[in-house]
Amino acid sequence: MNENNEAFLTPGIVGLGKGLPDKVITNLELEKMVETSDKWITSRTGIKERRVLEKDEPPSSLAVSASREALDNAPIDNDDVDLLVVATNVSDMPIPGSSPFVADKLDLRPEIPFFDLKAGCSGFLYSLDVAYNFVLSGNYHNVLVVGLEALSRVVNWDDRSTCVLFGDAAGAGVVSRSGSTGRILASSTFGDPSKSRLIRLEGGGTRFPPADGNKDGRNYYVEMEGKGVFKSAVNMMKSSSLQVLTEAGYSLDEVDWIVPHQANIRIIKQLAKSMGITMDRVIVNLDRYANTSTATIPVALEEAVSGGSIQSGDLVLLTAFGAGAAYGATLIKW
Repeated sequence: MNENNEAFLTPGIVGLGKGLPDKVITNLELEKMVETSDKWITSRTGIKERRVLEKDEPPSSLAVSASREALDNAPIDNDDVDLLVVATNVSDMPIPGSSPFVADKLDLRPEIPFFDLKAGCSGFLYSLDVAYNFVLSGNYHNVLVVGLEALSRVVNWDDRSTCVLFGDAAGAGVVSRSGSTGRILASSTFGDPSKSRLIRLEGGGTRFPPADGNKDGRNYYVEMEGKGVFKSAVNMMKSSSLQVLTEAGYSLDEVDWIVPHQANIRIIKQLAKSMGITMDRVIVNLDRYANTSTATIPVALEEAVSGGSIQSGDLVLLTAFGAGAAYGATLIKW
């Protein structure tokens, strides 16, 4: 154990929350929508059901729910928040994003800055890194970080290779110097642009603007190269995890829990195998929520903490891989 890290109080996550849609789509229901089966989905992905927004529900509403819960659980008042970061890949609107809609619905101090951050499924860890360094600098004291995704809006529900994988959710955390929980010991983020096309949604940006949508509708759906994602995800999450442990001065044997991005159970199991750890040290909840991209880690972390799996003093490793390819890891002492 690194006693120097124990003695030095660093910014930490002092409150967690999650926001989930009420609507559930099970694998059995998907069997009626697309050519697939519960057996096929479960064996290939580990997913049994997913949550999706109703058509009239704005995605940012999930972030608002998650944020309110995180703030309720934090030892600060709402008006103590001085920065909002919303990690999301497909925002409520291309302009102005999702963060202003989240800020508008929360009872925060007027005129605090806010912005969206896009870094694939690693967005929440990238946002934690931003919050950690902003708080450490002294320029900000309490940063509200949200992982928000509504991928049900951008998947092709006729394509069984992608529609079975994703769900909608939001998870939030308050990063602060107040309190003693969730201390961030180290954070490492990386990128490999050579793998930028492994996961993509091409339409809607300036390369393929909205006016081009009628020419090729598939540009407006998430596409993925499964084999490339599998190999890259395992290797990148492993390398970033080992890097952050080295940086913090800990060994893998000292880690109590790993909270990986909840993309696919086969990826998670292969990651555990490659790192030589047993699955009883890995937090998994993708069977109930599927892949919610930036929301997977904060939702899984919140459930592990509120459910009592993660206890005070536990060493917790977060790791993720996503479009870009952006990847990274964060080490926390709870």
